[in-house]
Amino acid sequence: MQLGFKGALTGVLCDRKIPERHKSKIYRVFVRPVAIYGAECWPVTKEIERRLSLIETKMMRWTAGITRLDRVRNDCIWQRFGVTPIFEKMREARLRWYGHVLGTTGDTARKIALNPDVSGKRPRGRPKRRWLDTLHQDLEMARLHPDQAFDRENGANIPGKRTRN
Repeated sequence: MQLGFKGALTGVLCDRKIPERHKSKIYRVFVRPVAIYGAECWPVTKEIERRLSLIETKMMRWTAGITRLDRVRNDCIWQRFGVTPIFEKMREARLRWYGHVLGTTGDTARKIALNPDVSGKRPRGRPKRRWLDTLHQDLEMARLHPDQAFDRENGANIPGKRTRN
């Protein structure tokens, strides 16, 4: 991911003649979608969230010409670029996907896969993070019941509703 950023977009994003608002738009339109492609289906752990946040912050610092020695907080950089943190965009994508799956009619493969009946015993040790665990955590943070995630009549209450950045 970082190599692709350095190779393809270095000339544009690190050019001091290009205004930061254009760089921010390029980041939001081209770079971030590549980084979180398919994220609505990932069982996201804290480690994955941390790594993606780190990559995003490094890219924005590099684009702005700010180093760690400048002692500028990450929040200030996100605000300067007008960018929502990447993990929040991933949460929106998961909730949007969940609402989409709930809205399908009939027994589609997507809907059946939401509530799998798996027989047998789980292996010893700590259970691995599952997609449903991540989804339930997202629903808690959005203060929603799983049945409220898909509500066409009250579209404003849908947490995965598309936002600008």
